[in-house]
Amino acid sequence: MDRLDTLLLFTRIVELGSFSQAAAALEIPRATATYAIKALEARLGTRLLDRTTRHVRPTLDGQAFYARCVHVLSELDDAESSLRHIASNPRGVLRVDMHGAHATRIVLPRIDQFRARYPGIDLVVSSGDRLVDLVREGVDCVIRAGPPRDSSLVARRLANMPQVVCASPDYLARFGTPRHPDDLAAHQVVKFFSSTGTIDDTLDLRIGGQVRAIALGGWMAVNDAENYVICALRGCGLIQLPRFHVEAELRDGRLVEVLGEWPSPDYPLSAMYPQHRQLSPRVRVFIDWLSTLYDEAFARPGEAG
Repeated sequence: MDRLDTLLLFTRIVELGSFSQAAAALEIPRATATYAIKALEARLGTRLLDRTTRHVRPTLDGQAFYARCVHVLSELDDAESSLRHIASNPRGVLRVDMHGAHATRIVLPRIDQFRARYPGIDLVVSSGDRLVDLVREGVDCVIRAGPPRDSSLVARRLANMPQVVCASPDYLARFGTPRHPDDLAAHQVVKFFSSTGTIDDTLDLRIGGQVRAIALGGWMAVNDAENYVICALRGCGLIQLPRFHVEAELRDGRLVEVLGEWPSPDYPLSAMYPQHRQLSPRVRVFIDWLSTLYDEAFARPGEAG
């Protein structure tokens, strides 16, 4: 096997967790796969895979090498795509990371439409609130809420999401319903901390034409959007988040909107990718599709159509 075929074999073994399955997927004998990986490890001078009778897992060196292999193979795939003039029908693996709520409530419910339009693209979607190193982890683009903070990434705005401040009926029964921003001194919030360690304990409200950040106390802090909502449902405090995330809870009364006369500023959502790379056809068509999806999801009254 040549070096590129060996890299492809290695990535398949890591992804499938099996020499046999990877060999079958690439239509080569298992013995050939075993020999190729042993030769690769000998050439690199390190063990890449831990093998047992039941599992194959990458070592720490193997994990780092896998991320680089994904990047190399992706770049090669993009180069071949441009030479074959298939930008209008891109092919290959697209790796995307996005918050879980966006994956489960907006993107994945219509992902079959994307597949029907671009049958040559295979998707790998990861979800979470942590920071992602796109280059090291081989991720092509991320979908993130909030003002973009990484200057090494190109950000394309997908939506400005309406936000809401809300709490459970139980919390409001105990602490009272705030009727004015000045009432917030007697209230508490569920705090949210990011992977950088920053803790958000504020509510942002538009008061007198200006956005004002009001800091509140609170005894509960989380770093996951779903847990943030659960804490509000259990009466832990006020929360502020995009309305779509709690639309069902607001509709059935499990959460109650407060301070609606002082609107929350919209929360931006962006697709981001490394600026030093030429935008691949796969990423471009996916972001274009997402843009249409979010235009529909967050269209203001009178803007749709």
